[in-house]
Parts: sequence; C-alpha cells; structure tokens
Amino acid sequence: MQSFAVGDLLVAGISITDGVFDGSVVLLLDADESGTLGVVLNKVTEIDLSDALPAWSGLVSEPQALFDGGPVSRQGAVCLAEPWSTDEEPPGWRPVFDRVGLLNLDTPVEIAEGTYQHLRVFAGYAGWDAGQLEQELEFDMWHVVPAQLADVFDPEPASLWRRVLRRQGGELGLLSTWTASAELN
Repeated sequence: MQSFAVGDLLVAGISITDGVFDGSVVLLLDADESGTLGVVLNKVTEIDLSDALPAWSGLVSEPQALFDGGPVSRQGAVCLAEPWSTDEEPPGWRPVFDRVGLLNLDTPVEIAEGTYQHLRVFAGYAGWDAGQLEQELEFDMWHVVPAQLADVFDPEPASLWRRVLRRQGGELGLLSTWTASAELN
C-alpha cells in the first residue's frame, strides 16, 4: 500500500467523479492515527475574498481569490504562507513543509504585511477519518506524489492537476492527458 506524509500531494485519480474532488490536488497538512487533513490547491470559490476577509485580500498571491479548501468546515479559513525571511519564523506561522506553513488568521494584518512572499486563503478543508484515506488509496482513488513549493501558490490552479501528473512521468504522466469523454481517450 502507498504511504503518505504531511507535505505530500494527493492527486485525484480518474475514478473520482463525486463532484467534490474531481481533478483535485490536495496538500496534506496533518496526518496521524486519528485521521488526515489537507487543502485542495486547485479550486477557486465564487466568493469574493475582499468580502469574506477584506483585511487579507490585498496580501494574497495571484490569483487573488478565496480557494475552496474542501468540503469540511467551509465557514472556517485556512491560510498557507511562505515567509520572505528564512532566518526566523514569523509570529502566528508554523511550518508544514519546505518554506510553506500555516498562518493563523488571528495574526494582526499589520504583522503579516511585508512578511510573506506568498499567501493563500482556503475556505474549508479536506478530511479523512482514521483508515479512510488508506482505503481510498487501495482503490486507486488518489495518487501520492511529492509536493513542490510552487504547487501551493500556483498562479494557474485550473491546470495544476494535469501538470502535477505530467511531471511524474510513466503511467501517472499519461493520466495527465485523460479526458471524461471516452471517445477522446
């Protein structure tokens, strides 16, 4: 069975057609014996970020939008950020992988201004109970691949699923050309 860890990407398999995770790329933020959680990196909401979190809207990376982090707790927000400085951890930030970390949105905006070179806000998150993700992996619903820093703040999220698969090469790379229209496959 395929293993996974915090900082890995879950790339949706072509068998996922639930309307929630189709074509999703999920960054894993937490994984332990009680379950796993992450955020969908490549889905933008219809909600205007300047309406939802006006103080933060000017600090986020392109596209300046509120992302759909997943179906759990959509009223809550998760923020990922990459600090400019590698010397110290800014207040309210904790590392996840590489230079990507979680930023507490209770942190005063004045402290965050000029501190982060990339910042992205997600409404909700994706979550799996203990053993649930392992079961989905057995059914090839997800592909576990290493994340790259650029994936998290990608300015073109709509094409991220195909690009992440393509760079894997081999059979996974071939999946990047998959289409829902069987006659085109």
